Amino acid sequence: MIIKTLTENTTENCNLKSEHGLSLYIETEKHKILFDMGQTDLFYKNAQTLGVDLGEVDVAVLSHGHYDHGGGLEKFFEINKTAFVYLSRFAFGEYYNGTEKYIGLDESLKNNPRLIFAQDEKIIDSELSLFSLNNEIKKEKIEPFGLNQKIGENFSHDAFRHEHYLVINENGKKTVISGCSHKGVVSIANALDPDVLVGGFHYSKIDPDSGILDKRAEELLKTKATFFTCHCTGEEQYKYMKKIMQNRLHYLHTGTVINL
Repeated sequence: MIIKTLTENTTENCNLKSEHGLSLYIETEKHKILFDMGQTDLFYKNAQTLGVDLGEVDVAVLSHGHYDHGGGLEKFFEINKTAFVYLSRFAFGEYYNGTEKYIGLDESLKNNPRLIFAQDEKIIDSELSLFSLNNEIKKEKIEPFGLNQKIGENFSHDAFRHEHYLVINENGKKTVISGCSHKGVVSIANALDPDVLVGGFHYSKIDPDSGILDKRAEELLKTKATFFTCHCTGEEQYKYMKKIMQNRLHYLHTGTVINL
C-alpha cells in the first residue's frame, strides 16, 4: 500500500503548497482511493505535481462534513467522472465553529448521484469498509473545542456523528484511515484494533503541559498500532507525543509518501 499526502497543514517540499485541511491518495492492490479533498482545489494541483492522476481514482471517501476535508468535493467531481464518494448520512448537517462561522459542506452538492450515504457500517468490498463507531463506548473525554452543530434554531456541541473511518484489509494487515478522529483516537484504535492508523488526532488545542497528552500517548502505546498523524494534531503536540511514543508515531506533511 502506498499513501501520498496531497495536502496537509504543513509542507517540507518547496514545490508543493499547504493549507489547513487534509487529502490523502492511497493505492492498494485493488483500488486507487482519494480520502478527503482538502479545503480548496489544492489537493488536485499538488497531485499533478506528484504525478498522481486523480481521474483514475475508483473510490473516494469523505471522512466527515467539514469544509477543510470536503471543500474540494466539487473539483473532484469535475476531474473524475466515475468514482463514487462515500460519506456519512449525517455529512450535510449544519456544522459551525462557534455560532457564526459555518464550516460544513456546500449544500448544492448534496443531491449529486455519485454520493453514497453510508450508515454506521458500510462494507464496500473484501478490502474496504467504513465504520462510524457512533454506538461505541468512548474511552477518553472528547472535547469539541468550540465545534457545534445546529439543529433547527438551536446550537449544541457537535457529537461528530458525521465522522466515519476507512478500514483497509490487505495482506493480513489492517490499516485505519481517519480524518480528524473527533471521537477520540484512543477510542478508535481500541475499537478497530488496527496495525496502522493514519490521520489527525484533534489535539492541537490541548496544552502539552496539561498532562492530557501524556495519558493519551500511554493509552496509544497499549495498542499494537503504529500511528501516522497530521493536520489537527498540532505540530507542538506531535513533538511532545513523539518523545513518548518514539518510533510508534510519525508525521505526514504535504508530499510525504509512506509504503505500508
